[in-house]
Amino acid sequence: MKKVKLNDENIHKGYLILINPDNLLKTNEIKLISYSEKYKNIELDQVANSQLQKALKSINANDEIVPISGVRTFEEQKRLYTDSIIENGEEYTKKFVALPNASEHQTGLAIDLALNKPNIDFICPSFPYNGICQEFRKIAPNFGFIERYKDEKKNITKIAKEEWHFRFVGYPHSKIITNKDLCLEEYIEYLKEYKYPKFLNSYGYKISYIPYENQNETIILQENQMISGNNVDGFILSERVSDE
Repeated sequence: MKKVKLNDENIHKGYLILINPDNLLKTNEIKLISYSEKYKNIELDQVANSQLQKALKSINANDEIVPISGVRTFEEQKRLYTDSIIENGEEYTKKFVALPNASEHQTGLAIDLALNKPNIDFICPSFPYNGICQEFRKIAPNFGFIERYKDEKKNITKIAKEEWHFRFVGYPHSKIITNKDLCLEEYIEYLKEYKYPKFLNSYGYKISYIPYENQNETIILQENQMISGNNVDGFILSERVSDE
């Protein structure tokens, strides 16, 4: 068992935090690890990277899929945004590059992937909807990842389609988001229909939304329970009830 405070500090932590211009990154307490020995300079959250490697191994991706960008510091994100404006213009940059503290890359939970070929574009790498890339896209939700920015959701996410950008949210949330064709913004709102003690029963888990109410509230987590802040207004409680 583990005691967790449902305070305004922990609301900004966890695998389900929503990061966008309306919900900026507030904390950056993450345990990072290098993507691999070959790509030591690209780092991710430890759990996210472990699941990513399992996903790639399951489709025998080998070096056909390569990492382009993992975690970024505030300074790196700021420099990327500024450099892109100079090189590509403001309109292009606003479509594909997030402002500092509005970027998922600062969480360590996002990875940009590319089809391995000469002359890969760092900002908009090729990750087509066929071949090995599409194989990864199909199995990614089984390992906790979602394709974060889809064309049909750009009015909500405020980011143009980025078929190369994958975000770790954890299982079963990745499966629910994908199968219901939601973006993360929509999923966070959808879960509010299941305010604790109500719950969504899906993929062997019971999932509830717990609104933030005061600094002194706590919860005792059992071995089969996990909790994440949503970086908006509350927490998501996930309880494994079967091995579905």
